[in-house]
Amino acid sequence: MLTQARQRQFPVWLMLVLLVVSMSTFTFSQPTAVRAQAEEAANPAPVGDAAKKPAAAAAPQPKNFLWWIIVTSGPIGAFLLAISIYFIATVMQLFMELRAPLVLPPELIEECEKLLAKRDFNAIYKVAKENTSELGQLIAIGMVGLSSGLSDAREAIDRQGEVMTVDMERRISMLAVIGTLGPLIGLLGTLKGMIGSFSVIALSDAQMKASEVAGGISEALLLTFEGVILSVPAIYFFAVFKNRVSSLSVQALNTADEFIRRLHAAAHKKPAAEAAS
Repeated sequence: MLTQARQRQFPVWLMLVLLVVSMSTFTFSQPTAVRAQAEEAANPAPVGDAAKKPAAAAAPQPKNFLWWIIVTSGPIGAFLLAISIYFIATVMQLFMELRAPLVLPPELIEECEKLLAKRDFNAIYKVAKENTSELGQLIAIGMVGLSSGLSDAREAIDRQGEVMTVDMERRISMLAVIGTLGPLIGLLGTLKGMIGSFSVIALSDAQMKASEVAGGISEALLLTFEGVILSVPAIYFFAVFKNRVSSLSVQALNTADEFIRRLHAAAHKKPAAEAAS
């Protein structure tokens, strides 16, 4: 019997908030150019100097750094941004789901202990069966296997534990995929930028512009940086949740196995009233 699937829908509004935060992180202009423009406005040059140097008045305006990143990154950068938002949402969702109170609910353990003290085995099975946690499913599977003996019950718990572990590892598998794809997507942008730069050099008959060559190199380095920035935390959080899945699986298996052994002993132990009679 497989673990009951639980619907996990991440709030859309929270994803929009993450998008705004991600965009606002890069929202700043070039401080040096803005400072120079402010000093020039505060201290205007003499008329004679302005007549001698007309080119200074026609200096280009500084570009917004955020807009430069957006234009330089292009479609590949937009794709990396979408993956980054999905990565942040997945990490937050895993932090909320892969917790001991959800995998091993203390209220379920407490209720099963009370029912075991009353020897109400049918109620224990009903409570465990209706509980959607991994521990509840393990106890229910073990109680079904008790009809064939304790060894069969423990084997059933082990099989269900493997299914439970695979299900939890499936949830964190996308972190490994993101950690692998990040540098590859960045490498794609690197190749695109370098091809653009060298094509300008190869196809320019007249004197080439340094800005056109630098644009392709900037695109190559920027996309590589974005891919690595995405990959490093993805690999780290994958290792964190991998260890958490292993720990929670072992705890759930040990708790269910111990409870089934105690339940089996209580079922074969005569009540105190019958022993006295």
